[in-house]
Amino acid sequence: MTNRHGRGETTWQPHSSKGSLRSCSSSDCFSKVMPPRKKRRPASGDDLSAKKSRHDSMYRKYDSTRIKTEEEAFSSKRCLEWFYEYAGTEDVVGPEGMEKFCEDIGVEPENVVMLVLAWKLDAQNMGYFTLQEWLTGMTSLQCDTTEKLRNSLDCLRSLLNDSTNFKLIYRYAFDFAREKDQRSLDINTAKCMLGLLLGKIWPLFPVFHQFLEQSKYKVINKDQWCNVLEFSRTINLDLSNYDEDGASLFFLSPGPVLLDEFVEWYKDKQMS
Repeated sequence: MTNRHGRGETTWQPHSSKGSLRSCSSSDCFSKVMPPRKKRRPASGDDLSAKKSRHDSMYRKYDSTRIKTEEEAFSSKRCLEWFYEYAGTEDVVGPEGMEKFCEDIGVEPENVVMLVLAWKLDAQNMGYFTLQEWLTGMTSLQCDTTEKLRNSLDCLRSLLNDSTNFKLIYRYAFDFAREKDQRSLDINTAKCMLGLLLGKIWPLFPVFHQFLEQSKYKVINKDQWCNVLEFSRTINLDLSNYDEDGASLFFLSPGPVLLDEFVEWYKDKQMS
């Protein structure tokens, strides 16, 4: 094209070269900056199986922990069911049920730990556990199965090593063992219970037992019962610190005639 001055006029045409200022869409620009996205590969059967196995394992672990926690927690319902295993249709465990109970926990009925257990249950009659005694006592012990009680036996035995608890158990034993229509304990039962409680810890007990065997006593009252414990704890094995005149002030009233007679009998025996 020629302008009016006769010179040719050049018209600018856009080049299609690489250096052109051609605009691009946002998607085109993004694709140049970011690498192409990989397509997700469908999970194979082996991968799904492994994932399911991991989930199952986690569930089993959680479930076993939950079950273990539930078993460890005390259950009144489970304790009640446990009671009726020995009581049958009655609301009391009697001699037959008690025999099976002792067998299940691995303890002889004459074992001192059974006396400690009765004390913890506050049982009122020897050879019997009522429903209320069972529920109250076992709740305090947090025992609702045979296994839990078996695991608690050593703890119950250890209570005898504490002087305060031992004294409480000793005093309890008198009322537990006596006939409820009697104020005193017959001599044969008294000898058995004294042997159970003092036989292994009081060196003079065999001699005291001999004294009771040959004595005129048919029963022992509660004062006499309690005096024997204090005597076993405070009097020397050679009886050198026993004062008959001061004994009535030291021991429970009335004066400990039973112990006076024992000391006299023992000294005569030593001299003969």
